[in-house]
Amino acid sequence: CYLRDWEMQVHFKIHGQGKKNLNGDGFAIWYTKDRMQPGPVFGSKDNFLGLGVFVDTYPNEEKQQERVFPYISAMVNNGSLTYDHDRDGRPTELGGCTAMVRNLNHDTFLVIRYVKRRLTVLIDIDGKHEWRDCIDVPGVRLPRGYYFGTSSVTGDLSDNHDIISLKLYQLTVERTPEEEKRDREVYLPVVDNLKLPGMEAPLEPMSGLALFLIVFFSLVAIVFAIVIGVIIYNKWQEQSRKHFY
Repeated sequence: CYLRDWEMQVHFKIHGQGKKNLNGDGFAIWYTKDRMQPGPVFGSKDNFLGLGVFVDTYPNEEKQQERVFPYISAMVNNGSLTYDHDRDGRPTELGGCTAMVRNLNHDTFLVIRYVKRRLTVLIDIDGKHEWRDCIDVPGVRLPRGYYFGTSSVTGDLSDNHDIISLKLYQLTVERTPEEEKRDREVYLPVVDNLKLPGMEAPLEPMSGLALFLIVFFSLVAIVFAIVIGVIIYNKWQEQSRKHFY
């Protein structure tokens, strides 16, 4: 795909005999540098370069109560991040929503839209032919020339994941000169001002001057406390002698 702004519409169906949570595991829609690379992330490779949108039907993290499955989430990877299966991708999730998509009698759709460095995911799963917001992330920078694809995985608990159609549309949008400068070509997937949940930024090491000042003022405070203590002790001794006489 060499389009600058695009929309991918996915017509899919997830169905199986499993009841409640006795089903799995889900499927993924990819926009990545490498294509057809089998691996552990919904059937495709980990540490990928690009975008992954996951329709996850089975919760692996037992103690979380914040998300109801099936759950749709998105992840942008520069090749250095690992998808955390035990936490259902939560540490690297850009956003997501609950989507009850299993064993429905009507058509279900998902659309991924990438316009002006903004990534949005919408769903039409209620049989009303209306799009509903799911994910909206600004500042997403995806290189051109990557491949679209899908993959799926099942384990002991299985489902059928049917990809009925993939339809890619080119979107024509106008840009101001400032937007043209902002949306210049990129060569590595990245999200502006990204602070992923569950991942703390590393603390910057203190400079030599800062460390010296901390030690110096700590010593000054200790000396000051000792001097005050000596003064108070001498006053107490003086008072004690007066009472004795």
